[in-house]
Amino acid sequence: CGAETTWDPSTKTLVCAYCATPASEHPEALVQQDTIREHDLAEALERLPDSARGWSPKASSVRCQSCNAISVFEAEHAGKRCDFCGSSALVPYQELQQSIRPESLLPLRIAESQIRESIRKWYSERWFAPSNLGQQALTDTVHGVYLPYWTFDAHAAAHWTALSGYYYYTTESYTDSNGRSQTRQVRHTRWVPSSGSLAHFFDDELVPGSKGVKSDLLRKIEPFPTAELVPYHDGFVAGWTVERYQIDLVGAATAARQDMADQVRSLCAREVPGDTHMNLQVSIQWSAQTFKHILVPVWLLTYDYGRKSYQVVINGYTGNIAEERPY
Repeated sequence: CGAETTWDPSTKTLVCAYCATPASEHPEALVQQDTIREHDLAEALERLPDSARGWSPKASSVRCQSCNAISVFEAEHAGKRCDFCGSSALVPYQELQQSIRPESLLPLRIAESQIRESIRKWYSERWFAPSNLGQQALTDTVHGVYLPYWTFDAHAAAHWTALSGYYYYTTESYTDSNGRSQTRQVRHTRWVPSSGSLAHFFDDELVPGSKGVKSDLLRKIEPFPTAELVPYHDGFVAGWTVERYQIDLVGAATAARQDMADQVRSLCAREVPGDTHMNLQVSIQWSAQTFKHILVPVWLLTYDYGRKSYQVVINGYTGNIAEERPY
């Protein structure tokens, strides 16, 4: 019929929304020969080539003045309301520097009909929820969006030192409140210097680049199975809103490094012998640091109740759900 096709997760192909005719070209067939590349982090932080930046020339961006989310879509799909908070306060957004282009994504796999059923079930299972919650959080406001994520790989070689504490007990005598002699076991700690080393490889540590969806909700619906990533193709996002990252590579790399360092410290703490320890000191050497910029699918329901806005977020690949709601 000449209308534009949209990625349909139920059939896993491009389908016309008007006449239901499937497209002759299938995105997975077009990209199956491509490989997903890891990019050297140090080189990218120094200078990322222009060839890795920028969206399609037909794509445009708007910023929501309410939640500050930046949405990227083809010009003919410009919406009147923000998919993340429902606000109509959308203004054109002009980038000072073209953003890094995503090279892989997780295709939206769970159909809208399944999501609506999951949300209805969620309504019915909420304890201490207002009786009209289902009417306020209408399922017809559900939107499918693609969110920006960064993944980081790194090899950590750590050396640690600490004081290991070993418990031992002695018997002491005392007089109780009735004047009788008693004995009791008293615990002491013997401190001994200790040290060690370990190696750990981090594979696809996830850092969200989204501002439109609250980070604590995103963490609850993770993981996104990065082993299932496919090379990026416009067909997968056809008809869907894509959020542009607002946590850039520098900020994401810093957050990832801190999270990985915390994990290494926890791993080293487990290696310290004895019953307890103190003064743990850890030094880490990093190598083989790489990154990817990816897109992940999310179903998003945003609704107002009283004077507050709430979000329900569903992983569009695994179905994991996280929510805010009134009591």
